[in-house]
Amino acid sequence: MSESIKNIDGGWLEGGGQILRMALVFSVLKQKPVQVYNIRAGRSNPGLRAQHLKGVEIVRDISGGKLKGGEIGSTEITLHPGKVRCGEYSADTGTAGSVGLLIQVALPCILFSNGMTILKLRGGTNAEMAPQIDYTTEIFRPLLEKFGATFDYKILKRGYYPRGGGEVHIRVNPVKELKPVNLVENGHIVSVWGWSFVAGSLSYKGNVAHLMADSAVQTLRKALRNVDVKIERYKENPDEAVGNGSGI
Repeated sequence: MSESIKNIDGGWLEGGGQILRMALVFSVLKQKPVQVYNIRAGRSNPGLRAQHLKGVEIVRDISGGKLKGGEIGSTEITLHPGKVRCGEYSADTGTAGSVGLLIQVALPCILFSNGMTILKLRGGTNAEMAPQIDYTTEIFRPLLEKFGATFDYKILKRGYYPRGGGEVHIRVNPVKELKPVNLVENGHIVSVWGWSFVAGSLSYKGNVAHLMADSAVQTLRKALRNVDVKIERYKENPDEAVGNGSGI
């Protein structure tokens, strides 16, 4: 008798892609088949877009699973996951679809694989409505390390809307389990650092990078008296960025 499938309504709450990603991750980790319907029902263009489809496909590949409904525009998918396997996996959204969201759906799966895994991901590194690659490496990664896991990364190229074309490689050594943590103290802020950058046709001398940095410094110094704030400003090397964009 086949195992019953867990049905998940992808239109719940905001009806975005997050429900889909979480359903896929728990399906793989719990080794339970899942059907997600009403995918991205709360969006103006519901169903799978390129970045969501590539996320579904890389999870299928990592788990050696069977996928039904995996095509652009599909509002319903079914995944029967297999056993997570280490190795090298690639995904290319072909658009500015977020590399950060590909990491978000793939990383929890390979954290518990049977060996070191490499992800080669292409798409947008700095796009709207998704975590910037800088957030993933500078905020999420240190927090993950508190739980006893981490990943190595290399940003080969940044990619901006609408072309994408960014490339990020992730290397992950598995863990047997994540350890619990206590984060109940705010800590004491002693310094703030960061960077502000432009790429493509945006001129460094045109002050976009400086405007963002100056505004951030002014706001931070007002909120954090007597705290050292330093933000580097620069223009991306044309060989290391695709398209026109900025970030901080």
